[in-house]
Amino acid sequence: MTRDMSSMLNTFVRVFVLCSVGFVYADVATQPLYWPDKNGPTRDGVVPGSEAARVPLTWNAEKGENIAWSTPLEGDGHSTPVIGGDLIWFTSATPDGKKQFVHAINRNTGKVIHHQLLFENPSPEELGNPLNNYAAPSPVLDESGVYVHFGTYGTARLDAKTGQVIWQRRDINARHYRGPGSSPILHGNLLILTFDGIDQQFVTALDKQTGTTVWKTNRTTDYGDLDAEGKPTRDGDMRKAYHTPSVFSLAGVNTLVSVGSRAAFGYDVSNGKELWTIRHGGFNAAIRPLVHKNILIINTGSERAHTLGIKIDDQMKGDITSTHVLWDREKRNASEACSVIYGDHLFQITRGGIVTCMNITTGQDVWEDRIPGQHLPSPILVGDRLYFSNDRGDTHVIKAGPRFEILAKNQLPDAMTASPAVADGALFIRTKKHLFKLAAPQH
Repeated sequence: MTRDMSSMLNTFVRVFVLCSVGFVYADVATQPLYWPDKNGPTRDGVVPGSEAARVPLTWNAEKGENIAWSTPLEGDGHSTPVIGGDLIWFTSATPDGKKQFVHAINRNTGKVIHHQLLFENPSPEELGNPLNNYAAPSPVLDESGVYVHFGTYGTARLDAKTGQVIWQRRDINARHYRGPGSSPILHGNLLILTFDGIDQQFVTALDKQTGTTVWKTNRTTDYGDLDAEGKPTRDGDMRKAYHTPSVFSLAGVNTLVSVGSRAAFGYDVSNGKELWTIRHGGFNAAIRPLVHKNILIINTGSERAHTLGIKIDDQMKGDITSTHVLWDREKRNASEACSVIYGDHLFQITRGGIVTCMNITTGQDVWEDRIPGQHLPSPILVGDRLYFSNDRGDTHVIKAGPRFEILAKNQLPDAMTASPAVADGALFIRTKKHLFKLAAPQH
């Protein structure tokens, strides 16, 4: 082969590869945003009504019932998949935390589109507990970007079509002590991050396009944990939390509701200004707040957590602990799994499987029962059905009604710690070893 022919062939190959890659990217849809947040499009675990009727009630991996596909996974991760267009995004990490990855899987075929190493950590802090891992925060999506977060280890925006890193930040830090857990959220042009570590506790907002800091607000909590020498007891362990906040219009103000250890806060989301605070006795807060009519619902933490109903009005200013708490549910509250609202009732599940239905207006229980297993994933509401997944591979489907009624019990081969996601009438469940697409056969 002559030099000219070789050069022409190399040029042809390069052009062909570039065109092929470009074609693949152009062929990947990134919209609609089916499940852009770990708690769905409305950030409350509710599946859109247009999709709910098509989500399967039953499945069985051993029999192949309603199993469209399953894709083997590597590494650890609690992060819930988020779904935009054709792609399912989630994160993982090696068990030692030295490598952290982002994944994208085609929701139609189960094919791995992206599996890329994003961050390397020579000496990550030990987790100090058997429950968490180094990929617990879930990603969040908009029309063009995927935002992945590993707490102190790094945050990045990726192109939602190509997976290319647009920007990254590794200089926003705190000692999580027992691993990161707070997921990022989007509001307008802001990417909001929560850092409740043992050494620092703050909320910060980044410009989602550039990654630059727009505002940062430190917690003003009096933790009441100083020893005789003025140092936090237990190395500050009572100061940490894993909370993912939400933004609500409360009395006409776009308010970021964020629950930390020992106190909950309302911040003006545009500038981070603290508007109000509620003191509480909990720590390790993880569960997202909800709003029902004129009541804000917050959960205070893990051990001995309380669920509080807060009156929403235009007097939410300063310390409102003694003026705005309508009711306080003191026992058998969830610690990791987010609560769900159906009608006038709040449904929640403890890690140990105690399920409760509560009247939101009065704060009184309607019923209480138990389902087996350890429950870390948040339930989702599909029409009038609640889906609860556990560490045994079970998903119990319960009627969201005034009495406890199990509609179905489904089985997958291994534990689930990530929450389910829904897209185009199909259910996507990440287990420890696989990602499953569960869908009824198309006729």
